[in-house]
Amino acid sequence: MNFFGSKFGKSKSKKDGNKPLFLCQPFMDATLVNGSLRKVVALPRYVDINEWLAVNTFDFFNYINLFYGAVAEFCTPQYCPVMNGGPSVEYTWTDAQKRTLKIPAPQYVDYVMTRIQNVLNDESVFPTKSGTEFPRDFQNEIRSIFKQLFRIFSHIYHVHYEKILHVSAEGHLNTLFAHFACFAREFDLLDRKELTPMAEFIAELEQTQRI
Repeated sequence: MNFFGSKFGKSKSKKDGNKPLFLCQPFMDATLVNGSLRKVVALPRYVDINEWLAVNTFDFFNYINLFYGAVAEFCTPQYCPVMNGGPSVEYTWTDAQKRTLKIPAPQYVDYVMTRIQNVLNDESVFPTKSGTEFPRDFQNEIRSIFKQLFRIFSHIYHVHYEKILHVSAEGHLNTLFAHFACFAREFDLLDRKELTPMAEFIAELEQTQRI
């Protein structure tokens, strides 16, 4: 099953020299897990789906936070004056007054991670007490979190991947992203239009049956 449908296949017009590093060998194949992650993301028997979504979202948030922390000193307003996921994709921030703003990537990431942390700590959204129900719009909240976490992934891959290579963490990052993408597909947590910056990489993950 293709995550995107036939519209997003591998590009045959680009040469490797024009591709981002993460789409070049041997980096694209770097992984810590051989085989598919589908069984890892599947809802376990007798587990409530919202509990499964909550636990995994919490873990993805923490792991992505660690990876961004590894490149944060290089993600400055001077180097990253806008939040982007490649040269043709820019992300804007909507403030409390519903204004759409272009802000530097480190400020954008700080706003995103602060907001998500606040949501994760909100007992009315992520209840931790036994017997407390999840809110009716919980899965929509999860989708909002996944959209923002995906954008941080996209920024790291397109802008700071060299720094990941310098610490030999490409296998770790690729494995985390594959897990994230596989989980998102399993529970329909990301819109296709959001995935464009990483479409070619996800197509490769699907073709090699890693997700």
